[in-house]
Amino acid sequence: MRRKKDRETDSFTVSFLDVASCGFGAMIILLMITKTSAPITIDFTEVTPETTVSELQEQLFAIRGESTILNRELNAKREQLSSLQERVARLRRDLNDVRGQYNASRQMAEDTTNELGELRLARQSMTAEMQRLLANTVAPENNAVGGIPVDSEYIIFVIDTSGSMYNNPSWNKMLQVIDDTLDVYPEVKGIQVMNDMGDYMFDSYRGDWIADTPSLRNRILSTLRTWNPYSNSSPVEGVTRAINTFYSPDKKISIYVLGDDFQPGGSIQNVLQTIDRINVEDENGNRLVRIHGIGFPTIFAGPQRFQQSVYRYATLMREMTQRNGGTFVGLNDYR
Repeated sequence: MRRKKDRETDSFTVSFLDVASCGFGAMIILLMITKTSAPITIDFTEVTPETTVSELQEQLFAIRGESTILNRELNAKREQLSSLQERVARLRRDLNDVRGQYNASRQMAEDTTNELGELRLARQSMTAEMQRLLANTVAPENNAVGGIPVDSEYIIFVIDTSGSMYNNPSWNKMLQVIDDTLDVYPEVKGIQVMNDMGDYMFDSYRGDWIADTPSLRNRILSTLRTWNPYSNSSPVEGVTRAINTFYSPDKKISIYVLGDDFQPGGSIQNVLQTIDRINVEDENGNRLVRIHGIGFPTIFAGPQRFQQSVYRYATLMREMTQRNGGTFVGLNDYR
């Protein structure tokens, strides 16, 4: 009986194990069939609207700061570019000026070379035409003004209009000298009047000759009484303009320089060299125009410390007239 009980227990045990194994295996199979991917864990973060706006504002402020810096750098670059462009433009203008000066000087040199053999001085002697003009007039016994030879067909007065001349009795004496000079030239082909700066007395005759008529002579003298343009008491500007504007190889021209002083600031040698370059000599040593000078003793009536300028004027005009075929006369009385 005991053996039968043991047999029953073994049968139960084996059957239970079979069922358990089959059930566990089935579960494993089910798990293998249903498992397609690993499990995903989703985290949820709570975000409030206030936090989002604050972050966006911070980002906006950062972007604005970078934009300001970039704009500042851009403006600096633009200013630098503008400065460079202005410098380039200025250099181009300078280059054009240099080119223009070079072309002008080369053209002048070519013209001088081409015309050098053709230029002939208008000799400062009485021509047949001048003799014809004077044939019907009564000339003074001495055809001169204070020792100055009168033998030209055109005359130019270059007058010092500074205060020392205009505001003193010398101005009336100057008017008398011009009147006497015109009397010695009974008839000429042209007259011109300018101050020592090269300013014309009559703008309507700028660059042109004033016809020699009694009415125009009277007009010249009447206008001179109140004519007072600016002057630097140096004749170089007026003389150079007179030569450059009016010289012509077929005209006999005399320039009369009337003044009383030459300021210490000017260089006598520079003035003479400037006139020599313009009023050139021909092969015979004759100049394009004849230059005369008349000195007025106005400043001698003032303090001695100012009188040095009078001696400088006399030295300048004496040398200038000697080089240019003229005569310098220094008056000892302005009355």
